[in-house]
Amino acid sequence: MLKRNKVGIVGTGQVGMAAAFSIFQQKSASELVLVDLNDRRAEGEAMDLMHAQGYVGRCSVRAGDYAELQDAQMVVIAAGVSQKPGETRLQLLNRNAAIFRDIAVQLDRYAPEAILLIATNPVDILTYVMQKLSNRPPNLIIGTGTMLDTTRFRTLLSRHYNVDPRSVHAFILGEHGDSEVPIWSSADIAGCPLLNNVIMGKTFEREAMDTLFHQVKRAAYEIIDRKGYTNWAIGLVIAHLWRTIDDDQNSILPVSVNLDGEYGIHDVCLSIPTAVGINGVGARVLPNVNDEELAGLRHSADVLKQGLAGIEI
Repeated sequence: MLKRNKVGIVGTGQVGMAAAFSIFQQKSASELVLVDLNDRRAEGEAMDLMHAQGYVGRCSVRAGDYAELQDAQMVVIAAGVSQKPGETRLQLLNRNAAIFRDIAVQLDRYAPEAILLIATNPVDILTYVMQKLSNRPPNLIIGTGTMLDTTRFRTLLSRHYNVDPRSVHAFILGEHGDSEVPIWSSADIAGCPLLNNVIMGKTFEREAMDTLFHQVKRAAYEIIDRKGYTNWAIGLVIAHLWRTIDDDQNSILPVSVNLDGEYGIHDVCLSIPTAVGINGVGARVLPNVNDEELAGLRHSADVLKQGLAGIEI
């Protein structure tokens, strides 16, 4: 029998459709519902994607409204507005908070048990905003957080050491943004710590690693400078999160969650390693961090709290 698992995508821009394509191509959902204020665009995207079933397999793809998200196991929120010329960051955040307020009302009405996956930037702040706006428990509201930064980190490390990225175990934690923190103290390849070791004939050189991390942190800026947006990698991140949830894998992933004392941080959403499964987010797994990394995480929290100041929730 065909497994019935339904995913909603709110916002059919570049990120929303990269997520829809990745989920569709991986055959990990039986139904995709695309929701957008521009319903004709959503219809066109749905038609274009569903025509490829002959090469992928059965998967219902259709445009719809919020009422058609009933029984969705997960809803990806990729909706938002771009910054206008002369508009402050706070004004932009308030406009996106207003959009999220409307989305929260609709999803609480029609899909109250769905896990909400926040992909709109700034993802940590908007994850916090949605947790305040929605009536569902906070474990059902997850931000993509630093999953994208972490895969960039592992990819560049794998290239440096000439190994498979899946053999690299290293996290970027904190804000998905300029204050993000590389956790060097627990980074390893096949259980061999990067610090103070020779791996694949290469020693850990701090200057080279700092340059590598700078490339990770600048990646989005560099991609946007060349093509105007980022979409494919975050689409695959979202598809991975969906498989983790749907298969109840309880994977430990760097997603954005609300901290309650972890690392001395309270009442702000940022990324720490967290178990993710069918019930959303669960236990936190806290790697030992050195003093520099701890200070970085606390600075990241302060940056995000400053960003939240003045937002009308």
